[in-house]
Amino acid sequence: MFKNVIAPVQAWLLSQGKCVGCGMPLAQASKKLHKYGEIVTCKCGRIYIKNNKTKKFRRALLNEI
Repeated sequence: MFKNVIAPVQAWLLSQGKCVGCGMPLAQASKKLHKYGEIVTCKCGRIYIKNNKTKKFRRALLNEI
């Protein structure tokens, strides 16, 4: 039940380009290129992948790090 409440909020934050943990804009986070796209690391330690085609963020999987 807890996940059903949190998941829509996290999806909304990612659609706005913000970190789901601290709310910092991901445009200000550190970036480096990778074969999966652009890897973005937030100051709170969460790692995201920015798709170069759609310009949207998603959480990185363990095998992508």
